[in-house]
Amino acid sequence: MANSSELRNDTSAQDRNEERSLGEIALVSSQYPSRRSFLQMALTGTVTGLATVAGIGFSGGQVLAQSQLTPDAAVQELIDGNRRFMSGRLNSFDQDLAILKQNTVDKQEPFAAVLSCADSRVPVELIFDQSIGHIFVTRVAGNFVTPEIIASLEYGAAVLGTKAIVVMGHAGCGAVKATIQAKTVPGQISALYQHIQPAVDQAGANLEAATKANAKIQAALLRESSTVIADLVKENKLKVVAAYYDLTGGGVNILD
Repeated sequence: MANSSELRNDTSAQDRNEERSLGEIALVSSQYPSRRSFLQMALTGTVTGLATVAGIGFSGGQVLAQSQLTPDAAVQELIDGNRRFMSGRLNSFDQDLAILKQNTVDKQEPFAAVLSCADSRVPVELIFDQSIGHIFVTRVAGNFVTPEIIASLEYGAAVLGTKAIVVMGHAGCGAVKATIQAKTVPGQISALYQHIQPAVDQAGANLEAATKANAKIQAALLRESSTVIADLVKENKLKVVAAYYDLTGGGVNILD
């Protein structure tokens, strides 16, 4: 049977071993992140990844807007988005809406602007596979230029930094068709005719040809009648193009 002296020695040795084990655990803990720290790092990485998917980059803590695209790249981004739309492989729905909303509450930085017809069959953002804050859209039946439309697009280019303006007509446009037919219509609908008539005079009674001619004429008017837009185009900071949207296939063709 062990005496009291031996028991005290065994107890002291056990205490020293436990102290050494605790010290080793503390050392290991200081070298590796805690579970909470690991989760924080993982979540930070996830948020960064979602922001990248949403089209928002980070550099030195600052958001890099899509408006840093060149005019040609902005047009190409729209073309690429339309190809995704045609193939049914949209990715705008994969973007985190919460992040997009959060980053567009206090400001907007669209990379392109579109002057489109008001036709409900022409959902601009969907056609180009874009989401919140990406496209500055102006709409009027017949997609023609007015002082108000010019002012809006000038604001988009000079203040918001859009790099491309697309004037887009579409197949089966009722406004162009009504102008061709020149029938008596109720209310103020006929007020549209005077803006579209130059295209009808140029292209004749063919609806598709007149619609394409109208888009080209309106794009030219934007380049020529707005000193703000004209100057940006001359400085290669902005591109203005005409386009035609096919309702059946879903494709957008750049006309000039």
